[in-house]
Amino acid sequence: MTWPMLIGILAIMSNQLVDSAFIGQLGALPLAAVGFSIPVYQLIIGIQVGLGIATTTVISMAMGAGKADYAKQLGSLVLSTGFILILLLCLALWFHQETLLFYMGANEELYPLVRDYWIPWLLSAWLGAILYFGYSIFRANGETFLPGMVMVITSVLNMILDPLFIFTFGMGLPGAAWATVVAFIVGGIIIFRGIFARDLIAVPESIRVIFTGLRRLFSFMAPAMMSQFIPPISAMVATSIVAVYGDHAIAAWGLGTRIEFFSIIVVLALTMAMPPMIGRLRGSKEIEKIHQLVLMATGFVLIWQLILAALVATGSSLISNLLTSDETIASLLESYLWLVPVSYAALGVCMLMVSACSAMGMPNLALGISALRLLACYLPLLWIGSELSGLNGLFVGAMAGNMMAGIVSWWMYKRHYLRLKAETGASPDQVACNPD
Repeated sequence: MTWPMLIGILAIMSNQLVDSAFIGQLGALPLAAVGFSIPVYQLIIGIQVGLGIATTTVISMAMGAGKADYAKQLGSLVLSTGFILILLLCLALWFHQETLLFYMGANEELYPLVRDYWIPWLLSAWLGAILYFGYSIFRANGETFLPGMVMVITSVLNMILDPLFIFTFGMGLPGAAWATVVAFIVGGIIIFRGIFARDLIAVPESIRVIFTGLRRLFSFMAPAMMSQFIPPISAMVATSIVAVYGDHAIAAWGLGTRIEFFSIIVVLALTMAMPPMIGRLRGSKEIEKIHQLVLMATGFVLIWQLILAALVATGSSLISNLLTSDETIASLLESYLWLVPVSYAALGVCMLMVSACSAMGMPNLALGISALRLLACYLPLLWIGSELSGLNGLFVGAMAGNMMAGIVSWWMYKRHYLRLKAETGASPDQVACNPD
């Protein structure tokens, strides 16, 4: 189940890097505009992923318990809920864009550029969220191949359209977002045809089913969404700290963030593939296999991310020069790549713990791990590093914060596991938390 997700996410991240490379040719200001947009986009991702986690959990548990019809009705509730929530959020972001940019420390000269960019960009974010909910319904039903392939199709199409919209049609920065809009429309047609063809959703049979389903959905969605909101808020704070060092620093930070997304694709694939497996095992009470799955995934992620960090550091100069033609931005990005990626192994462990706890029916624990990671580890050390040694110190602080977060998240997971064992007098592998 992980391989199709890995291929799909690899395609998405490759597209984002190519997108950054094209935008990088437009100069420092467009890159800075994108850099300020990234933490705002994570707000959209917060609701999107929170609902996606809830979708995977409740539908896979229903399937594991043999309630296939109820699972289909939950699927239709997910789509309608996500459609409305993301639309409202995108509208709110559009009407308050200047306020957000002001508090993140953006220069006023960026405001017109961001305004032109955000029209198609917010549209693409809304379409991408609807597409993501379609992926979640497939994954919850144990199918990852079609979502993975659609990710590849939309990413390749986006890469083909990017230079056409940006340069050939002369749209500049907004052209990158319009290319994404077209790609997501094509992906949406494919994925929703698949949903209807496989009969994965159904109209709720009664008002009672709607309210019961929504209550169950939101019981998982609320803490999952809150845990997803913490990263974008933290990203905005981090961006405001970096903004003190100027537009070149913001541009380098934005590129570094995109490389981070690319570097943790295996972790992201695992966090998308594991929840439906965990949910089904949970529904059938096979708790021992869940714990084995978590241990195996954690060990793999540690080894994989450390190897990847060594490769990124070795090729840091080449990567920096490929992504931007500005020498100052390239130099700052190279420093980032030498320091921060080594901590992605610990970051990956933290992400796995959040995903596993949510899928096991412990969303509050997942929320606690996410909150401590960013508010007690990452941001304080980021600020301390910046105060002590400028921009390079900030990079060191980011590295140290991720490492501490990995240690804390594993400790919290293990502590909760042992506490459950002591309270029940049973083996941890026999313990299950009832989400009801």
